[in-house]
Amino acid sequence: MKINWNYIKTSVLLALVIFLYAFATGRNSARNISNPQVEFIGESSPYITNENVSKLLIVNLKGVKKIPKETLDLNGLENALKSHPMVKKAEVYVTVNGTLKAKIEQKTPIARVSTNASYYIDSDGFYMPLSSNFSARVPLVTGYVEKNNLKSIYTVANKIKEDEFLKKHVIEIHQGNNRVLYLKLRQCHFLVQLGNVKNLDKKINNLKAFYQKNLKEKTLDTYSKVNLQFDNQVVCTKI
Repeated sequence: MKINWNYIKTSVLLALVIFLYAFATGRNSARNISNPQVEFIGESSPYITNENVSKLLIVNLKGVKKIPKETLDLNGLENALKSHPMVKKAEVYVTVNGTLKAKIEQKTPIARVSTNASYYIDSDGFYMPLSSNFSARVPLVTGYVEKNNLKSIYTVANKIKEDEFLKKHVIEIHQGNNRVLYLKLRQCHFLVQLGNVKNLDKKINNLKAFYQKNLKEKTLDTYSKVNLQFDNQVVCTKI
């Protein structure tokens, strides 16, 4: 009977590969997790710090510095990070050598409410608490503001964020009790009355035209109010 050595060699080699894979997998699963490493992506301002994230992870690891990799609940850790009011997105994973890593995307504030309560409005139009680590340079929001009804203010704040002229000149958004919206401009005495957010782009274009014309004529300081509520015109009140 002729022995098929090639078949035997292939079978032994395959068995050896399966054994080594199983051994490596078992050893890797049992590897202890080291202290977490944190990477921030996107917004670089430190509203939440590396230490804050590491502490949150360690707390949710029940204070244990080293635990077996196979017992780690990555989804649970991600959800714990996402529950932090400064965090927009979070990804938690473990490297081959057992290092626990977290990628964090922070929320981005676009306006700061300064009424009886103080907080940010983030880039998605939601509440974001102030940070004890960093203060954002964004327009103030004053007047009558409800935390659960930020839609109109968010629309204006987002427009300011996206428009270079507004970003440079607008320092405050004010909402009256009747929900009429106003803007205050840097180094200008007049108040800009927007009314509501209907036809906002047209209103802003009218404001830019008015500003540039009167800047050239050096007459900006002669007005107390600039009303943009009317179609295709700017109604001004002189001092």
